[in-house]
Amino acid sequence: MSLLLAVDTSTQWTGLALYDGARVLGEMTWLTRGHHTVETAPAIQRLLEQSGARMEQIDCFAAALGPGSFTSLRIGLALVKGMALTLRKPIVGIPTLDFLAEALPVQEFPLAAVLQAGRGRLALVWYRAVKGRWKAQGEPQIITAAALAEQIQEPTLVAGELTPEERDLLKRKRGNVLLASPALSTRRPSFLAELAWERFQAGKVDDPISLAPIYLHVGEVIPS
Repeated sequence: MSLLLAVDTSTQWTGLALYDGARVLGEMTWLTRGHHTVETAPAIQRLLEQSGARMEQIDCFAAALGPGSFTSLRIGLALVKGMALTLRKPIVGIPTLDFLAEALPVQEFPLAAVLQAGRGRLALVWYRAVKGRWKAQGEPQIITAAALAEQIQEPTLVAGELTPEERDLLKRKRGNVLLASPALSTRRPSFLAELAWERFQAGKVDDPISLAPIYLHVGEVIPS
């Protein structure tokens, strides 16, 4: 049985999943509050123990690439690279908002997928439905919730990591903003695992040495 371990440390919300191609054997998501360094490795060990698996059984590692926090992304990717190199196993990197989008029902209207980028800003990627799946339209950008609300001029699904204040602001754009529920807006590492598994099975793995996170500069913000 092949196993894939997925790790997401893009923001303060951290996630792990263990996947075998047919089942999610275990999944964890929690708010780490800046403690990625001390919490992630022990959490991986707990996940493996609870799932009855050993590190030596992992055949592929998946890492969320961001955008997100510079520090948390660096910590997570370094950990995943270290495990992959030690065990001489392949690694697959997936953009963070791609697996958030993967969990959402595909609609005819666009999707704005977001996560926290610090200093009251959001990282945003636009998606459109292509052949039954959400497909990114362009590169990630930095924006405020107010600026995003102003940009939305047609019915648009908005999902992702939002503060209560940002959710309230977007709710006021009634008619055009279709705000996903908090549960649907939570990044599920099992979807990171599924996307990475597809690439792993197709032989489309990444170089563990050159694989790099997607960083954004919070100063490059679209004004409201």
